[in-house]
Amino acid sequence: MKTNLSTSLFALLIASVALFGCGKPAPAPVSERIAKIWTAAKVDQNTTTVYTKGGATNAVPGYTNFRLNLSSPTTVQYTEFDGNTFTGTWSVPTDTRLVLTGLTPQPTGTGGTVEFTIGTLTDTQLVLTRTTASQKTGGTTNTYTLSNP
Repeated sequence: MKTNLSTSLFALLIASVALFGCGKPAPAPVSERIAKIWTAAKVDQNTTTVYTKGGATNAVPGYTNFRLNLSSPTTVQYTEFDGNTFTGTWSVPTDTRLVLTGLTPQPTGTGGTVEFTIGTLTDTQLVLTRTTASQKTGGTTNTYTLSNP
């Protein structure tokens, strides 16, 4: 009887570990998590906030046009604050970098490549900081807090 009880307890222990011991599944890769259409919720040029979604007194109201469409596995459509749209490819070479390449037409001063550092990433928010200054915004380094939807 003692053997049956020990065997039963051991089986129960193994079943408990199988059910509860594995923890959370690993999160999806960053490249899958950002594969959405993103729009501007807040934009900082250097350290100055120039746009907040729904704001009545935005210094650069054109950011209502900003859109970063990463919903295709490799094709990007990138619309800047002035309404110009660029098409190219996107990649996430590391979990902290988003690179847009082969952009046509080429955004001012980029050679067709725009690179961002990936900050906060949730299901509904993505924070990107350009790694180079934007000539179009007067040489500022821009941080984009993006939302989906």
